[in-house]
Amino acid sequence: MFIRSNRQALTLIATIAALGAATPAVAGDCPAGKAGTNPLTGAATAPKGVTDDVVGSIDLGSELKFDGHDLRTRRLVVQPGGVVPLHSHKGRPALILTARGAITEYRSSCTVPIQHKAGDVSREADGISHWWKNNGKVPAVLYSSDVKPR
Repeated sequence: MFIRSNRQALTLIATIAALGAATPAVAGDCPAGKAGTNPLTGAATAPKGVTDDVVGSIDLGSELKFDGHDLRTRRLVVQPGGVVPLHSHKGRPALILTARGAITEYRSSCTVPIQHKAGDVSREADGISHWWKNNGKVPAVLYSSDVKPR
């Protein structure tokens, strides 16, 4: 489904903001005292056991005069042992809600893995690079909303 009306756009943006505001600041963040450079040695570079479906998209050029960019929301299902490969968020800020299950994030700005459980929101900005792996026994369901250049 693609979002076509201003009302749908505002509803999606308000929902994303509410999810971020309803989550404690420490949920899904790098643990205290563990921030630092992580070279991500051995990072996964290919997807494995993951589906990635766009559930909505807004052309920010027509909405906000931010030409060449979309606000999109995707649903990712990461199977046990599955991987979302190494990628960067330079110029592509995002919020990711872990809706079901749990998943481990390996982030360039954190010296230890970050555990995300259902209800956690991860803030992805400032050019971080990272990759994710489902080390659990059940699928992890994630909703990712990002501003993406076309």
